[in-house]
Amino acid sequence: MSLLFKGRKSQNERAKKSLFAAGYFFVLNIFRQGVHSLGEMWRTPMASMMTIAVLGLSLTLPATLYLVVKNVQQVSSGFEEAAEISLFIKESMSEQETQTLVKRLALYPEIDNVSFISKQNALTEFKEVSGFGQALEYLDSNPLPDVVIVTPTSRHRQPNAAQALLKKLEAEREVDFGKLDIAWLERLNALLSLLKESVITIALLLLTSVTLIIGNTIRLSIMDKKEEIQVMKLVGATNTFIHAPFLWTGIWYGIVGGLFAFICVALMMWWLGSAVSEVAGVYQTSFNLIGLSITEFGALVLLATSLGFIGSYLSVNRYIKEIEPDKV
Repeated sequence: MSLLFKGRKSQNERAKKSLFAAGYFFVLNIFRQGVHSLGEMWRTPMASMMTIAVLGLSLTLPATLYLVVKNVQQVSSGFEEAAEISLFIKESMSEQETQTLVKRLALYPEIDNVSFISKQNALTEFKEVSGFGQALEYLDSNPLPDVVIVTPTSRHRQPNAAQALLKKLEAEREVDFGKLDIAWLERLNALLSLLKESVITIALLLLTSVTLIIGNTIRLSIMDKKEEIQVMKLVGATNTFIHAPFLWTGIWYGIVGGLFAFICVALMMWWLGSAVSEVAGVYQTSFNLIGLSITEFGALVLLATSLGFIGSYLSVNRYIKEIEPDKV
C-alpha cells in the first residue's frame, strides 16, 4: 500500500511541476513577443516615431489643461484662505469700546481670528502705499476710521455663510458698516468650474482619438502581415500567440507616447516658468508653476498604456478573426 501511495504522490508532484513549467514558459513567451514587437518598431523608426509623436502631442494638450486648472486652483484656494470681513467702527466709539468689541467678537464660534487696525496706523500705512504722503500732511484731521478685520472659520468662508456672518456683525452697536467683497470670488469659481468641464470634454475627445489612431496603426500592421498570419494559422498557432505581438505593439506605443507627452509638458512648464515669475514680480508677489507629480506622471503613462492596449485589442479582435487560411 505504501508503494501505491508513493506512486500517486510522485505523479501529483510531476503534474504540479509540469503545470508550473507550462505557466512559466507561457509568461516567458509573452515577454519574448513583447521584446520582438519592440524590435519590429525599432526596425521602422520613422513610422514608429511619427505615430508616437502624434500620440504624445494628443496627450500633451489635456495634460497641459489639467495643469492650468491645478495652478488656477492653487491661486483661488489662496484667495479663499484670505477671505476677510472688514468692519468700520463708528467715529463716536472710543478705543476702549473698540477693544471690548474685539474681545467680544473673538468669542464668536464663526470667527477664526480678529485683528484691530487703528485709524492712525491705517493713515500711516496709506501714506506709505499710496505715494501721497506729502499731500496728506496738509489734512486737518485723520479721515480714516478704526477697522476691525475678521477672519471667518473655514466653514463660514463660503459666500452664503460669509454674507450671513456679515449681517450678524453689522448688527453690533459699535459697527458703522461692514465690507465683504466676494462677488469676484464667485465669478472666479464659476470660471474655474467651466474650465474643468471644458478640460474633461477636450480630454475625452483627444483620448478617443488616441485610441482610434493606435487601432488604425495596428490594423495597417495586421493587413501588412496578412499572409504571415494565414501561415501561422495553417501550422496550428493559437489566437493568443498571434494576438500577443500586436497587443504588445499597442502597449509600447502607449508607454513611449506617455513619456513623450510628459517630456513635452515638462519643457512647456519650464519655458513658461520664467514668464510667469516675471508677471508675478510686477504685482510684487511670487508664484511658481506646479508641474506633474510622480503620481500624476505614473497616471499619465498608465493611461497612455491602457489606451494603447484598448486600441490594439479592438483591432486585433476585429481583423485577425477575419483572416483565415482558406480566404485569399
